[in-house]
Amino acid sequence: MFISSAYAQTAAGGSDPLGGWTSFLPIVLMFVLLYFMMIRPQMKRQKEHKTMLDALQKGDEVVTSGGVAGKVTKVSDAYVGVEIAPNTEVQVQKSAVQTLLPKGTLKGL
Repeated sequence: MFISSAYAQTAAGGSDPLGGWTSFLPIVLMFVLLYFMMIRPQMKRQKEHKTMLDALQKGDEVVTSGGVAGKVTKVSDAYVGVEIAPNTEVQVQKSAVQTLLPKGTLKGL
């Protein structure tokens, strides 16, 4: 024969002290990095937004997620009355309130 036969060799005994966990280490590090870079800050923003919504009261100036600015006239559990012009009031969901503005901001608009 012109071609010699090739035989498979058995793998040498690994000396990995962690027992194969080193191959999963990069994946675990990616998830840890993802948690601290994305998930944790988002949870913090959600908590701050919920605190702001719970503290809403009549007379606060707000901006909704649709970009409508106005003064809060009524606050209920799920809805907020927002006066966007004299004698013009709209009802929006409480979760649609995006930003609480400093007092007097609407006079400058």
